[in-house]
Amino acid sequence: MMSVSTCLEFIRIRFLTMLAYRVNYYSGIIIYAINIGAYYFLWKAIYGDQPSLAGFTAAQMTTYVAVSWMARAFYFNNLDREIASEVRDGSVAVQMTRPYSYLMVKMMQGFGEGLFRLLLFMVPGMVIACLLFPVKLPTDPKAWAVYLVMLFFSFLINSQLNILTGLCAFFIENIDGMIRMKRVLVDLFSGVIVPIAFLPGWLSAAMQWLPFQAITYLPSAFFTGRTPLGEAGSALGLQLLWFVALLLPITFMWRSARKRLFVQGG
Repeated sequence: MMSVSTCLEFIRIRFLTMLAYRVNYYSGIIIYAINIGAYYFLWKAIYGDQPSLAGFTAAQMTTYVAVSWMARAFYFNNLDREIASEVRDGSVAVQMTRPYSYLMVKMMQGFGEGLFRLLLFMVPGMVIACLLFPVKLPTDPKAWAVYLVMLFFSFLINSQLNILTGLCAFFIENIDGMIRMKRVLVDLFSGVIVPIAFLPGWLSAAMQWLPFQAITYLPSAFFTGRTPLGEAGSALGLQLLWFVALLLPITFMWRSARKRLFVQGG
């Protein structure tokens, strides 16, 4: 097990690494603002004169769109591509000989990137979104506290899915197509593009058995007020359940991957 100080050091190093390329993320704020604007006007046209659809009022949907995209800025990372690249160039063999958990290092690096995105991407992006669009933020401090916890679980679950995808590189030499497919599935079924409540009944029911909703839909639905504060415990419990459940396939794949590893070049 890694010590707390070691974990903090990996987080700090990744944060400083991201800070060196911060200009890319400043431009990303503009891109996300454009995405939010596009979806805002799309949903505005869909709602028309109707007060609510699928349990979302027009005001809640505006907030949902802004919060979902800004949350994505925090939990998004490229751990899958990093693992695949290290397997491909053979550097993963060196990583595995070091006296710390390879997967834990990846998680800490992803969290360092997430903190950078939170402070220099998500927060300023949310400020801009509030200035440009009629976003209504909750005023109850408890709602903010619960949402931050749910957002942290969003990062954990999304990172676990990325790690699972990245570990496939130990068995399949090229997983670029798999990575692209995974990102499309996460964006679509987590609720970033369309809230799960708007999906057809059979598909919405199927999503209850998949971890995607725990990444975006559950936190954003709570933040907009569609899920009341009294039901936050069940949403948090579902996120915790998926976090624990995903540890099992990760552990199994990691054990199999270590036995199967072969290095090309390096």
